[in-house]
Amino acid sequence: QVQLVESGGGLVQAGGSLRLSCAASTASGRTFSRYTLGWFRQAPGKGREFVSTISWINDNQKYADSVKGRFTISRDNAKNTVYLQMNSLKPDDTAVYYCAADLRDMLGSDGAAYWGQGTQVTVSS
Repeated sequence: QVQLVESGGGLVQAGGSLRLSCAASTASGRTFSRYTLGWFRQAPGKGREFVSTISWINDNQKYADSVKGRFTISRDNAKNTVYLQMNSLKPDDTAVYYCAADLRDMLGSDGAAYWGQGTQVTVSS
């Protein structure tokens, strides 16, 4: 079991930046460093969309084409926290952002085993 709590969402103008954080607590005896982590988002009226993932293996990363070059995922295993630095934000980035965790090597559009409650990001034009 992993509990995930996101923070850092808010309202920002187009072109601005936000950094999302996701603090994890693990109750299964597995350490945070063993989990692959990811960020997903869901805009109003749309399905959940994969944004980025960072693997437990060598911190390998993957990004959706829509955020590549603008968003950066990172993790701090000492703090049990994963981050999503979002730069050059666009109105199309407006969504609820969810943190996710899984024991697989990478995450993608098929989701994850554990989810946070989400944090709202709103980008105004």
